[in-house]
Amino acid sequence: METPRIGAVILAAGKGTRLQSERPKVLHEVCGRPMLAYVIEACRAAGVADCLVVVGYRKDLVIDAFADDPLITWVEQNPQLGTGHAVMVCRPHIIGRFDHLLVLCGDGPLIRAQTIRQLIDRHLEDGAAATLATAVLEDPTGYGRIWRDEQGNLRGIVEEVDATPQQRQIREVNASYYCFRLPELLSALDRVRPDNKKREYYITDVVAILIGDGKRASALSAVPPEDVFSINTRQDLARVNGLVRERILEQWMSAGVTIVDPASTWIDARAGIGADTVVYPYVYLHGPVRIGRDCRVGPFAYVSGPAVVPDGGVVLPFGGGVA
Repeated sequence: METPRIGAVILAAGKGTRLQSERPKVLHEVCGRPMLAYVIEACRAAGVADCLVVVGYRKDLVIDAFADDPLITWVEQNPQLGTGHAVMVCRPHIIGRFDHLLVLCGDGPLIRAQTIRQLIDRHLEDGAAATLATAVLEDPTGYGRIWRDEQGNLRGIVEEVDATPQQRQIREVNASYYCFRLPELLSALDRVRPDNKKREYYITDVVAILIGDGKRASALSAVPPEDVFSINTRQDLARVNGLVRERILEQWMSAGVTIVDPASTWIDARAGIGADTVVYPYVYLHGPVRIGRDCRVGPFAYVSGPAVVPDGGVVLPFGGGVA
């Protein structure tokens, strides 16, 4: 059996109006890296190297930020007419290239490779035309609800504004992680209509069309609740920075680095640290810093990339340099 060809379309065309910024939304940084970088990295770690990124607002800035990545195919969406339309403009680049297609949002840097892999595996195992990875939230306010029948089969996605009081009690929500079998996706896209207040084409309508056609659609509750947050405001950006910061600290402690006081320590996502190094309180590692093994950093130290601290080095407090 041939290995299925799986690609990803990452939606990254928006301005992010509520961020009150002229910078494209997906270039706002989370722990030192553009939020879009986390989504691309998660796809690659899940085994999906071939990514199409849909750009629009100030597209040149986004493309320039990833100029060192030759594996990205850039697709312009102009004008931006919704999530379904973003996939429509990719049509010339996906026909004959893929058998299945992930559709993900570029403003969700909390996405994990293992969740993408679970989504793909379930999609292929079920032989589904469409598969969603969903989340179960204590407070589902603001999210589309996952509507299932009594046997647990997916019936559709109900937007909150359209939900009945009973449906609003559903805690399983749409996290906007999709995987589609390509022929069915393309056929359904041809029938999506902008019959909504925004006059836009929605990818959720594809799921509804496929279910209406009797095609198999699955929903897998695989997204941890803390991963659902996307970034729409500066408050969201701060919250997600905090969550990613905690993940980075956990990663380094699990790799053998002692962090004396995680609450006062900031480590950039691009930094590297060797085992048996001790990071003391009030340390900020910024950029692609490289700290060797068995080092002592701080307290009260700021180290900026591309600084390199050799094995056994000591970073002195208050900008005192490396001893």
